Amino acid sequence: MFDRLAELAIRRSRLILIVAVVAVALMGAVGSGAFTKLKGGGFDDPASESTRAEKVIEEKFGGETNLILLVRADKGRVDTPAARDDGRALVADLKKDQHLENVVSYWDTKSPTLRSEDGREAMVLAHVKGDASEFEKNSKSVIDDYTGAHDGGLSVRAGGGAAVSNDMASQVVDDLLLAEAIAIPLTLVLLLFVFGSVVAALLPLAIAIFAIAGSFAQLSILGGITDVSNTATNLTTALGLGLAIDYALLMISRFREQLATGASVDDAVRRTVHTAGRTVAFSAATVAAALAALLVFPQYFLRSFGYAGVGVVAVAALGTLFVMPALLAVLGHRVNSGKLPWPKARRADGRAPLWGRLARTVMRRPALTALPVLAVLLVAASPLLGITFGTPDERVLPEDAQSRQVSATLRENFDGNDDAALHIVIDRPVAKGALATYATDLSGLDGVARVETGTATYADGQAKADSPGNGSLSRADAQRITVVSDLEPKSDAAQSLVKDVRTLAPPAGSDPLVGGVDAELVDSKDSIGGLLPVAIGLVVLTTFVLLFLFTGSVVQPLRALVLNMISLGATLGVMTWIFQDGNLSGLLGFTAQPMELAMTVLMFCIAFGLSMDYEVFVTSRIKELHDQGADNETAVTDGLGHTGRIVSAAACLLAVSFLAFGTAKLSFMQMFGLGSGLAILIDAVAVRGVLVPAAMRLLGRSAWYAPGFLRTFHGRYGLSEAGPETTSVPAPSAGTGVGSEARTESDSDSESDPEPNSEAAAKSPYVRN
Repeated sequence: MFDRLAELAIRRSRLILIVAVVAVALMGAVGSGAFTKLKGGGFDDPASESTRAEKVIEEKFGGETNLILLVRADKGRVDTPAARDDGRALVADLKKDQHLENVVSYWDTKSPTLRSEDGREAMVLAHVKGDASEFEKNSKSVIDDYTGAHDGGLSVRAGGGAAVSNDMASQVVDDLLLAEAIAIPLTLVLLLFVFGSVVAALLPLAIAIFAIAGSFAQLSILGGITDVSNTATNLTTALGLGLAIDYALLMISRFREQLATGASVDDAVRRTVHTAGRTVAFSAATVAAALAALLVFPQYFLRSFGYAGVGVVAVAALGTLFVMPALLAVLGHRVNSGKLPWPKARRADGRAPLWGRLARTVMRRPALTALPVLAVLLVAASPLLGITFGTPDERVLPEDAQSRQVSATLRENFDGNDDAALHIVIDRPVAKGALATYATDLSGLDGVARVETGTATYADGQAKADSPGNGSLSRADAQRITVVSDLEPKSDAAQSLVKDVRTLAPPAGSDPLVGGVDAELVDSKDSIGGLLPVAIGLVVLTTFVLLFLFTGSVVQPLRALVLNMISLGATLGVMTWIFQDGNLSGLLGFTAQPMELAMTVLMFCIAFGLSMDYEVFVTSRIKELHDQGADNETAVTDGLGHTGRIVSAAACLLAVSFLAFGTAKLSFMQMFGLGSGLAILIDAVAVRGVLVPAAMRLLGRSAWYAPGFLRTFHGRYGLSEAGPETTSVPAPSAGTGVGSEARTESDSDSESDPEPNSEAAAKSPYVRN
């Protein structure tokens, strides 16, 4: 396959580039409509009890309250004649709005629970209609039409789930634009430093454009077929930009390395596709396998990242394997055009770069050098011992977001928190006496402020004479009960209340369904927690199989999995210390809260996949040298010498794409960006630089062990980077360095080392001619 790819790139290079340009234009046109098709939310399991409760309430009662309009009288109280008349006029308009139903207000019911303690504010409760695709649009329309100052001295602010979702959808776009504005220019600057020439630095960006355009196109197509979260665009941009640059960097580095040995352009393309191209294919497979595990979860928020992640990896790999070789074939030696003045000259032998020296030092004293690094990583992972999980609410928004301010007002100035109420529905007739007994028992549970039914309101185990029931909660064939608590939403106590409500004896013959935000959190934790072992098992199994096919060893995949888990534990521990425990909250501008469950799982899968990306980069070169006859220590030292700078440069570039989301105003996007970026840097420096050579030294020859039957299997079906035998080439002339005019002893940190020249190859114990 790689032979054919190389020959296709050489013989049809210009045709491939023309097709690629047309494809980018078409993908860009299709992808431009992605934002209008993507949706918010998606954190709930469609089969959970809370979701089923929501569906029954939707069918029988017109839907749960998901919009709270907080109406404030600018002068006086909401009970004054002027405020009352204006409030009723507002409610009349809301009841006529085609996007709303179940509109209930203080002025209709006179319920004191819908009026603030100081009498200056009142609530209007409503349900925004529409399925997942219509809900966002309808919410935005209602909020835009009714919030703000009104004639008559009333001002309106929006809160509740619909308003939070609307604010989050708007903030996602703003965060994405800011992150791109930071990441793309900074990436270009870093590419110029890495390559030392303008042309070489621009090539990865060409692949990045191809990858991002393709990814947005597939998101747009998927958005028309199934539910896809709008936050998937953030992953598409960061991962598309980063992986395209990673893969292009590897290809360009190997191509320039081959040119430096004196190989012809065509031979350099062939060797690059055989080696680096093979590495890219396997790397993409490992990253895609890690992200595909997200598809086992029923929440479309996580599934969306599975779709988007696999898609962007596939498009980035296809662009690298087809478009990049064609670009290199057309450019040839002009890939080094536009040289910049700062690149260092390079060593003649290319065998003592910084990473090679680091590997040699580690392998001389593996325990002494690895133990301190392990200790630091384990200390960083220690906050995981106290980790707790939650789901997104208004606290992920900045403090000046309107929906967050409304939620704070509801908690502080009203009796109980209607926004976080539990909604119980019984999908059958219930006798009045049985309903009263059940509601009385509910009102006696710890943390319950009041219980509302269609006939009465209950508190402290008895009916309240001054608070009549809400007739809209009662039907002949179904009953709905609202349980309002004074507990902090999504706290441990609030989750315990959900369990208490669900275990309370219901009316005879009934099967109540319990919904609401706290119930959704309990169900999400149960759903994701139950499937998490399956997802992790799939990631481990597929990664093990792919790495075995790549290396022919059963020890290498195990070593890679163990080291990756250590680095991931450190990353998640640091994120817990920051975002759950609140450290650096003042600097980053977020509110500490439990770790967002779905985003933590997402970060794990992405960081794991990207760690395996660099695992393949490094192991491929070590394996190539080992197959050519090098002993284990030499293969590791020279392998890191060849790839260390590529990996570190690629890691820095990819980390920039993710760390740019540290500027996001949504706290869970901050956590995703900073966590993914940190995981990449830890893996590239601590794992690849120290723990890999230490492990390889301690394992010795057993690092390449496989049982006889598996060695036979690998010999028949396995693939490795080595490709065809290395052929001797003319010695390079003086001054044919990459990004420089001469080679000197000073370049211990060069971007990649050339293959040994003919004389050096003849002396090498492991390069075969």
